[in-house]
Amino acid sequence: MKSNADLSQLIEHCIYQTNVPGRPADYRGKVRDIYYLDQKRMAIVATDRISAFDHIFNEPIPYKGQLLNQLAWYGFRQVEDICTHHVLDVPHPNVTVARKCQPVPVEVVVRGYLTGHAWRVYRDGGRTLCGQLLPEGMRQHEAFPEPIITPSTKAHEGHDEDITEQEIIERGLVSEKRWKEINDTALRLFRRGTEVARDKGLILVDTKYEFGLSDNKLVLIDEVHTADSSRYFHADGYEKRQEKGEPQKQLSKEFLREWLIESGHHATLDQKLPVLPDELRISIYNRYRELYEKLTGEDFIPAPTTDFNRWLGEFLEG
Repeated sequence: MKSNADLSQLIEHCIYQTNVPGRPADYRGKVRDIYYLDQKRMAIVATDRISAFDHIFNEPIPYKGQLLNQLAWYGFRQVEDICTHHVLDVPHPNVTVARKCQPVPVEVVVRGYLTGHAWRVYRDGGRTLCGQLLPEGMRQHEAFPEPIITPSTKAHEGHDEDITEQEIIERGLVSEKRWKEINDTALRLFRRGTEVARDKGLILVDTKYEFGLSDNKLVLIDEVHTADSSRYFHADGYEKRQEKGEPQKQLSKEFLREWLIESGHHATLDQKLPVLPDELRISIYNRYRELYEKLTGEDFIPAPTTDFNRWLGEFLEG
């Protein structure tokens, strides 16, 4: 167990927001700060911010950005034979240089198990999700007969919303032909992610994919199979836990969502954000680190963050 001094040192190494004098970020997302390098390239900085239920919390998670960025790069390399991705270079553990793409305004969520948002809908009596019929008699964390796709809109502000395939096409968000390509690609990506996870003793439960267009070609963007975009169960003991009705051991942001629900903060997030305790922040860091090390098979070696803004400024100038 780490000492209090070690824990304090971890908390100090956080990048909540980049701050380069004279060079404001061109865009700040929930987790990433983006700087346009030229007409075709951008630098994407994975900060240590964390979000849940479409709210960004004020307390960052130590080294989360490095873990997320490097795990995303690992994930992209595992699927590049399936779909072109946007990564051009990873010059720093927190930074990805990527090609600019026109984002497809739909998040593609693939679910293999009745968990998380899908379970909450099901528990409350819903039997359809994003136009997908959910079988009767399912238990929480049970596998679907086949993975299902439950898309959502990408909200610039407020909450993402569930949407059906028919609504996507009727609203003109994506053409029918392009949606079929996205649908087929997402399922192939999920199968690959499932295989990679299985080899590492994990179950890929569900995940989110984002796509863009470059020269009218489909490109996988954002991240892939990370702790921010995906949910994983430990495969060892999964069946026994299901039989006993016990919670599954998982590696994902669901840990934070569950804490918010159990502590009663979930219902009041729009009015006031809770303070995330240091112990919780360290616990979340450990889960991100565990997933990184399990999937990559490598120890996580953090890079110091003290001079990051200076490094970033020099990189942007160069």
